Amino acid sequence: MADKKNVGDDLNDMLDDAKEKTKEFAKEAKETASEIAEDAKQVLSDGKNVAIIAHITIIGWIIALVMNNNNKNELASFYIRQMLGLMIFALILSFIPMVGWILNLGVLVLWIISLIGAFEGEKKLIPLLGPQFQDWFKSL
Repeated sequence: MADKKNVGDDLNDMLDDAKEKTKEFAKEAKETASEIAEDAKQVLSDGKNVAIIAHITIIGWIIALVMNNNNKNELASFYIRQMLGLMIFALILSFIPMVGWILNLGVLVLWIISLIGAFEGEKKLIPLLGPQFQDWFKSL
């Protein structure tokens, strides 16, 4: 009988220890989640990050558009418009054999100029077409 009580007491002690560890783990998890949420808010509030994301293929542009819809930022909107215009321009040029393909090298240069502007956090219009892109896509 004494062995059964000792085993029962040991199990209760182990259960109490497990409950305490679970509570500590839950508390740490909540703190970590809170920190991550704060970091995410900070990243989203900085339009520079969204502007850079807009330059990463069409998928990055879509992600930037969604991110900017929740929390509008002037710099992010500027580069979302620039990249939409540049992607449409590149798509149109890709259908023109040879000449269009060569001109797409110029589009690559314009993309690099735009990306540098996004990294610097400055609004740099794409030469020649930038003002038109801002006007045409001003609803974004």
